[in-house]
Amino acid sequence: MSKFKFQPRWKEELVVTGDGGQFILELPMGILSAYLPTEEAWKSKSPDWARNQYSDLKQELEEWCRENKAKFYIDETAGVGIEGKWS
Repeated sequence: MSKFKFQPRWKEELVVTGDGGQFILELPMGILSAYLPTEEAWKSKSPDWARNQYSDLKQELEEWCRENKAKFYIDETAGVGIEGKWS
């Protein structure tokens, strides 16, 4: 069973919803691509409730990208949006 739901949004954002709330990942539409911070960067950028769920998120996001023909990148500079603020 999936822990996360993924919903693209018009601002080139991917809204991620889990049991503890929501956050946003970058989803450029020119070439559909999802960006996830590295595991180390995730520790300081992620919401508290999702901090220890990196490997599940990574696996489910990779699967979502395959199903939606999107490229998947792990990049330490990738942003995470929480409550309207990006880090």
